Amino acid sequence: MTTTKVLVTGGGGFIGSHVVDRLLELGHQVVVVDDFRSGRLSNVPSGVPLYQTDIAAPALEDVFREERPDFVCHYAAQISVQLSMQDPLSDADTNVRGSLNLLQNCIRYGVKKVIYTSSGGAIYGEPQHLPCDETHPVHPMSPYGVSKYAVENYLYVYRQSYGLDYTVLRLSNVYGPRQDPFGEAGVVAIFSQAMLQGKPIIINGSGEQERDFLYVQDVVEASITALEGGSGEA
Repeated sequence: MTTTKVLVTGGGGFIGSHVVDRLLELGHQVVVVDDFRSGRLSNVPSGVPLYQTDIAAPALEDVFREERPDFVCHYAAQISVQLSMQDPLSDADTNVRGSLNLLQNCIRYGVKKVIYTSSGGAIYGEPQHLPCDETHPVHPMSPYGVSKYAVENYLYVYRQSYGLDYTVLRLSNVYGPRQDPFGEAGVVAIFSQAMLQGKPIIINGSGEQERDFLYVQDVVEASITALEGGSGEA
């Protein structure tokens, strides 16, 4: 793949910052957009163009006008299922309206492709069979799951209507360095720290529940691969 300019939303966050690092290693130009509600400024390498703005804000167009990215890796999101249940309007404002604002600018400024991170759990609801593959019925049971899947459908429409290519990555619970020790995947960080400190490990519930965990560097490699592969697919 030739050197390109990639805009990474949420590039100061857990997953996005690792993707930024890898893109730089491969020689690509990188631009970061992050409002730092959950990301950290220290995660963004020195010298990388950085725009601190909400993806739903009109100011996002200024970024596209100035930078003219070839690709967009979209990791910025409201990621709390619990918060989405408490405040579905706020969830939709970021995950749906913010993503639509991003897609509109992608069309306006000639972006070739969007890599979108969806959910590998919340969009499916209660599993009808395991593992949940790409053909599993989609029945989200939270506003978060609805919002993530809604953007998948918008991407399909934008590809059919405007020729904007995309690949969707439905991620399970991601863990690894720089992770915030809260949320469903945070259990890996919490348990590891407890083990290192010789503290007991507490598992809520029956102990029979199951979750998938995905190492962040595997997400990075999937994201890089998706820049050229998986056209129009989840």
